[in-house]
Amino acid sequence: MPCLTWQKSSYSNEGVNCVYVAAAPDGILHLRESDAPAVTLSTTREGLAGFVAALKGRLGTT
Repeated sequence: MPCLTWQKSSYSNEGVNCVYVAAAPDGILHLRESDAPAVTLSTTREGLAGFVAALKGRLGTT
């Protein structure tokens, strides 16, 4: 994996459980959680957008 520049999500608070995201030169997005920084999830921009849209739709029904 290339050297990535990680950015904390603006939705993360100053405490624990922060989500970080980094974009690789090939356009792949990498996500990690502050409690397990060695574990990453890789996806495309479209994949992440679909995931977030599905979460918003699911959360909006409660």
